[in-house]
Amino acid sequence: MAKTFEPKSIIVTGGCGFIGSNFVHFVAREHPEVKVTVLDKLTYAGNPANIEGTGAELVVGDICDASLLDKLVPGHDAIVHFAAESHNDNSIADPSPFVQTNVRGTYELLEVCRRYGVRMHHVSTDEVYGDLALDDPARFTEETPYHPSSPYSSTKASSDLLVRAWYRTFGVPVTISNCSNNYGPYQHIEKFIPRQITNVLWGIRPKLYGDGKNVRDWIHTEDHSSAVWAILTRGRLGETYLVGADGERDNITVMRDILRGMNQPEDAFDWVRDRPGHDRRYAIDPTKLRRELGWAPRHTDFAEGLAQTIQWYRDNEDWWKPAKRATEEKYAAQGQ
Repeated sequence: MAKTFEPKSIIVTGGCGFIGSNFVHFVAREHPEVKVTVLDKLTYAGNPANIEGTGAELVVGDICDASLLDKLVPGHDAIVHFAAESHNDNSIADPSPFVQTNVRGTYELLEVCRRYGVRMHHVSTDEVYGDLALDDPARFTEETPYHPSSPYSSTKASSDLLVRAWYRTFGVPVTISNCSNNYGPYQHIEKFIPRQITNVLWGIRPKLYGDGKNVRDWIHTEDHSSAVWAILTRGRLGETYLVGADGERDNITVMRDILRGMNQPEDAFDWVRDRPGHDRRYAIDPTKLRRELGWAPRHTDFAEGLAQTIQWYRDNEDWWKPAKRATEEKYAAQGQ
């Protein structure tokens, strides 16, 4: 096992987004001695309220801004890179921001890490591997070839390859994680689980793509946060670790779980046309992460984690209400 890395000061890019802000809360709770600076562009998916109470310093700015990075990064021990355009539907409508943020932004971060000798952990997605057949017993491993399907996943694959190249060519100290689908608090309501929850809360019938048989491998965002910390501090440099919690469920099962958890009939939803290039199944084999770093998920009961998530959205309507109408108008225009 690699020697433990003990950062005293870290930058979290995209720390006002869903997964990034949950990581900021995790560090504040579990490692309060670590100073956290959040660098976030505050696009529609970033909300400063997400990091209230954490003590993190917020710097509003773009990871593509090299001059800003030159001012900000020196003096920090590590960058934990969550910042990304991440919504598949948006990447299909307009790929440009995905190329800019996910590819160029990662390049600029790697270059500033190279200039100042700063460590970087790059957070990526299992979508870079494409998809698996529904009847295939295989799961993604660190050796699975890349086969991205969407503009989003192809830009994340590109960023992963840049990170690997900067390690091999320039010796930049990096690690990579590819994680399965996250759920939990602070997730933007354009995403599947919070969209259905908030639809029910507003008296709108939930919507389900295609035949509902697409399978995703769900992990609670708190478990993702603990895995990222384990990799940042104990992972081997240059290595990739897959993060998953053995949470495979097809979309129609998740939809019914949500409806049942909100005291609705299990068929109280509408079918909508499938999205282009909709991957059939994702499944993560986290053996390497568990074997090398001794990591294990704590939220292993999906129903319990989902119930907590539903309650969070019930309790925090003021957080999601401002974005709800515009989100549903956008989906309606797309026939979804």
